[in-house]
Amino acid sequence: MKLTTEEVRYVADLANLRLTDEEVVRMSHDLGQILTYVEELSEINTEQVAPMAQVLYEADETATLREDRPREPLNNRQALENAAVSGAGYYKVPKVIER
Repeated sequence: MKLTTEEVRYVADLANLRLTDEEVVRMSHDLGQILTYVEELSEINTEQVAPMAQVLYEADETATLREDRPREPLNNRQALENAAVSGAGYYKVPKVIER
């Protein structure tokens, strides 16, 4: 599937990415190849394949999830202990939205 440079620029703008002209051309090619591959996958006959909602089976020795047990939630101080920067009881992060 061929993507136009305008489509790539539109998606990049939605993701708040600034791409050079060379990057737009490369992304157009790369994303086009990915979409072509997805189209090929959609052509595979999966009628005899049973749907799966969970890849893990009943809890046995191969299960990778721990038992779900209720416990006390973190308080504000505990939640902020690993924050790079915090203040006034909140995480502080750099501004990323400029529009």
